[in-house]
Amino acid sequence: MLIKEKMQTEKFSTSEQAIIAFLLENPETLDNLTVQQIATKTYTHPSALIRLAKKLGFSGYSELRNAYLEEWKYLNSHFPSIDANLPFTNQDGLITIAQKMARLTQNTVEDTLSLLHHDELKRAKEILLKADNIRIFGTNANTLISQDFALKMNRIRKNVATSTNLAESLYEAYNCPSTSCGILLSYTGENLSILRIAQALKERGLPVIAITSIGENSLSKLADCVLSITTRERLYSKIGNFTINTSICYLLDVLYSVVFAENYQKNLDHLIEIGQVIDQRTSSLSVIQEK
Repeated sequence: MLIKEKMQTEKFSTSEQAIIAFLLENPETLDNLTVQQIATKTYTHPSALIRLAKKLGFSGYSELRNAYLEEWKYLNSHFPSIDANLPFTNQDGLITIAQKMARLTQNTVEDTLSLLHHDELKRAKEILLKADNIRIFGTNANTLISQDFALKMNRIRKNVATSTNLAESLYEAYNCPSTSCGILLSYTGENLSILRIAQALKERGLPVIAITSIGENSLSKLADCVLSITTRERLYSKIGNFTINTSICYLLDVLYSVVFAENYQKNLDHLIEIGQVIDQRTSSLSVIQEK
């Protein structure tokens, strides 16, 4: 759940509600206001801001302000002209549709990059490097998307498997070797099947990397590391899962790349060596021919 949504749905005292109304109406001014100034403007006591922050799960007002501003800036950036749910209309021509989809893809990658934090990415890399077995759990299209990641990782001798049978996924989670880790994909972070898998992995002491939406959700609470998906699409009133799929693909490519980079030359030499033996394709185009 977003901080904004928590402010609008949970129960607060009269003074706390006054502060919330001010925060929601004036996010662009918060960087320049002290606790005392906000208290004066809302006719409350500074201690009310501390109580509000703690009710929302933060240690103090500064932590709440920083997290709220980060959320607000995210929700108001990167998608100035494209609707993630309806990126084109029935009046658009072929090239216009192609142009809009290109812009949507570019915006999505930039949007996802803005959500990446160095420490979380570093933690994810460490988990993947340490694991002897990596198991990916998702549903529907997420399962298909993850297969390319598994293929690339396996080619550099990292043992990755995608769980393709949802009915068997929980069994697979309980049967993972002790040196395994899990990558769990869920846009909402509330998919009950995925949550049961996360709980099974945690019970066995196996680390969990969650790829999910922004804000607090049940999956992010269970995970050791969270990578955020661009969060712009509604659940079903849309043309397709364009931004979700692009965002997941990008994050999985980033994970593969940071693992690859840990032993860059060794991995590159290995791919070239096995490619020379296995890949027998030819082409008349000089640009793609091997030298």
